[in-house]
Amino acid sequence: MRSQEKYTHRRAGDPSRERQLCIDPARRGILNKARFYWRRSRPEDCREAAGPELNAPKRISSKEITLPTAECYPITVAPGLHRLFLDYCAGDAAVRPFYASLPPDMGWQARPAIPPHWPELVDLLAGQNPAADGSAAARALQALRQGAGTVVTGQQVGLFGGPLFTPFKAATAVARARTATAAGKPHEAIFWLAGEDHDFAEIDHVVFPAGRELKKLVYADGPPAERPVGGILLDERIEPLIEQAWELLGGSDAMDALAAAYRPGRTFAQAFADFYAKVFTAQGLLVRDAGGRAAHRMGAPVLRAGLERADELHGALVARNTQLEAAGYHAQVAVSAQSSLLFLIDEKSGARQALKRIAPNAAEPGGLWQAARQTFSTADLVGILEAEPERISPSALLRPVFQDFLLGNSLTIGGPAEIAYFAQSAVLFERILGRVTPVQPRFSGTLVEPAIGEVLRKHELALQRVFAETPVSLAQLLAARTMPVEGKQKLAAAGTALDAELEPLLEWMGRLDAGLGSSAATAASKMRYQMNRLRRLAANFQLQREASLGRHAEAICQALYPGGVLQERVIGAAYYLARYGPELVEEICVHAGNACPGHTALWL
Repeated sequence: MRSQEKYTHRRAGDPSRERQLCIDPARRGILNKARFYWRRSRPEDCREAAGPELNAPKRISSKEITLPTAECYPITVAPGLHRLFLDYCAGDAAVRPFYASLPPDMGWQARPAIPPHWPELVDLLAGQNPAADGSAAARALQALRQGAGTVVTGQQVGLFGGPLFTPFKAATAVARARTATAAGKPHEAIFWLAGEDHDFAEIDHVVFPAGRELKKLVYADGPPAERPVGGILLDERIEPLIEQAWELLGGSDAMDALAAAYRPGRTFAQAFADFYAKVFTAQGLLVRDAGGRAAHRMGAPVLRAGLERADELHGALVARNTQLEAAGYHAQVAVSAQSSLLFLIDEKSGARQALKRIAPNAAEPGGLWQAARQTFSTADLVGILEAEPERISPSALLRPVFQDFLLGNSLTIGGPAEIAYFAQSAVLFERILGRVTPVQPRFSGTLVEPAIGEVLRKHELALQRVFAETPVSLAQLLAARTMPVEGKQKLAAAGTALDAELEPLLEWMGRLDAGLGSSAATAASKMRYQMNRLRRLAANFQLQREASLGRHAEAICQALYPGGVLQERVIGAAYYLARYGPELVEEICVHAGNACPGHTALWL
């Protein structure tokens, strides 16, 4: 990439307006051979532990290690992003009313007031994160007891650790906590398990590369009711999936950790938590499962506000959606007339049922609530909250408020969709907490393995070109590039000559008569189509002569842009952790803390 190349984005409806997106000129070039100080283990630092550990506590040595090459691209190379997210990344003034701060604001490092339940919360964290004396996790817990702030992220508890963006989130939280701590404002990273979500189809599978195809492992036959997925018990069906994972990933510390975590009798949340606690052992990441009674009892004031102030909060969300639409954006989460911010866990089936609000009327001046076929008053639900608080569950819009009330977040790390719906949640933060927690995007990246890297270099392909192609069109592109020089010259000359002859002819015919000019333009477009067809015919002939080009195109797309979707959203993180070891976790943490605010191509 040329370091001075300008990347711009035009706002719909305002074509004259251009601005930089998520990246400044100094960061647009290749970040080649970035350096960091790596943690090297000593024998006396390693401790035996029950079950396999990926990374025992390590001390920093003075040996400097050269990182793989990294390329920093504007975030706009990543396809399918919401305009609200792009404008947020760009620091556009149009989104400022919807967020507490815009990047690269560092004001978030000022820790909010420590909540009264803090000692109890830290004890809960310690119970969920057993840590050996002197370990990074033990140091993190001690820092929290002394009042350190928190940088929080989270994700659904996907099978075998979920897709690659999951550790990207965790690494970003670690990197931001390190930055604040280095500035004299101690912070620790916490990963929130979104185990209360009930969409089992979103977490019941993982995808791993298997030669020339992608293999999808599925934990079949989920629960009959839409229950919170974190509490679902794994049974003997997990064992053949573990065997398949062994075959696909091979022996490694990461695979040992995966097999130890995902066993019959464990819940999805427990297995997910154990796996990532071991993956991020050296970084001291703390994992929080807030699905139980204790956490819901502590967070009850937020849930109670969702019940007793339902109409007020609903009105605020409707007004915010109107503001977003007036600014040219769309609301990430729909807010209908009966929607609320809460779910009710059915006491018999365990199903997570949406609580719908029935507006007040003459017969019921306080309004009612409906969950499936049952009807409740607000007092009924408050009674459930007081007796069984774990049965009242926050929605996607209320969950960040619930989370921040518990953890006292200084900063939340989210993906593009989460950043977008924070624009809606902000009104809930203001009314319930009296403040709005800043949010920043997670690290976004594509990991380029050595074999794929060689193919990219051979064909002089950049990541943004891969994202613009399908396997078929990429194969044709490679064929066109490998065509003999004579063929390229002849095709180029023919195309240039055609345009040179057509342009003055079309201009002349248009002057004679507007209708004639229109017909001539149509005929000319057909001629140009045939010229492009000649180019494709030549490329396809070259493709048939060099079958390896098609294989290269398939391999590139499968590895970097599978099915037209970013690698980070498709391929399971455990695949890369198994192949490249715990060192990869630290590399991602370092790159997440570097200055690339767009999309990083990390060459392994």
